[in-house]
Amino acid sequence: MYTLNNIATHHFAGPEDVYVLDVNRTEAGLAAISSDQHLSLLSPARLSDGPVASWKTEHGNLTTLRIFDGSNALVCTAGEDGTVGVWDLRLRGADARVAQFNAAQSPILSMACSPSTQTIAVGTELQNHTASIFLWDVRSTPSPKAHYQEVHSDDITELAFHPTQPAFLLSGSTDGLVNIYDTRITDEDDLTLQTFNHNSSIHHAKFLTDTEVVALSHDEQFALYDMDEGRENGDAAQSWGDLRGVLGCQYVADVMGKTDGSGAIIGAGAQEKQMFELVFLARNQGQGAKWVLDREGSVGLPGAHGEEIVRSFCFFDDAQVVFTAGEDGNVKGWR
Repeated sequence: MYTLNNIATHHFAGPEDVYVLDVNRTEAGLAAISSDQHLSLLSPARLSDGPVASWKTEHGNLTTLRIFDGSNALVCTAGEDGTVGVWDLRLRGADARVAQFNAAQSPILSMACSPSTQTIAVGTELQNHTASIFLWDVRSTPSPKAHYQEVHSDDITELAFHPTQPAFLLSGSTDGLVNIYDTRITDEDDLTLQTFNHNSSIHHAKFLTDTEVVALSHDEQFALYDMDEGRENGDAAQSWGDLRGVLGCQYVADVMGKTDGSGAIIGAGAQEKQMFELVFLARNQGQGAKWVLDREGSVGLPGAHGEEIVRSFCFFDDAQVVFTAGEDGNVKGWR
């Protein structure tokens, strides 16, 4: 492991403790959402100066942030009142919110964006025995494209579009299932292409490659599934079990795919050690398992966010800078 140094910090303060829930990179800067219901834009080069701009999101309780088009600095937010906001971070004041619409009748827990098809997908909390996925076309006036309400039996906690085939959508739920859909199919009975059974409540699920999917549960069970293998009962192609034992951590914040398709970065934290570690999931160049956790090449962030949990991280490979967001109200830069 090699370590990075904390080079800058911004603290979000308020009358009550503020959690920073998520942080993502765009061409305009760092987009962050916080528990005081704000969306903020921060400069990566001048993080300590505080937000370049900040907006009250008006979703009731803000739950999610996703990049719609990072190159054009368009992001989406959503929350418990079922609304979605679309923001242009290049604009200031009220003009930055370029759209806000009622996307669901229940609290939104997950969201995915496909700029190539101008589609936003949202997943809801289970209410009245139903958890739904809604697809919206956001060109001009947002209009509904599809509504799926029989694909999961519990909260829908994760959504992701396929990296090269935007008609394919992944969903994960606290019912322990990860599904892959072809959204071009209108009949909900025929919609699901594959179901993977993780046997534990899904926290995060992502496309690792065109055919491989990784899933992480709320109790840190981690596994890889292969769409091409067609295993009976939706079993995993490769399983690491509980990452807390494998990585010596107390929690896993997220799993983020590398943009070059070479693997993924797992962000694992240990409050007792005040440490956060970025571990590369890489292709195995030798015999044995197809994918391996590269512990020797991992990156440590000593001190991390103290004894508080790191909620999110992102990285600028070109500048070799990592940013983390935590429940201590801080966004931190590391080099």
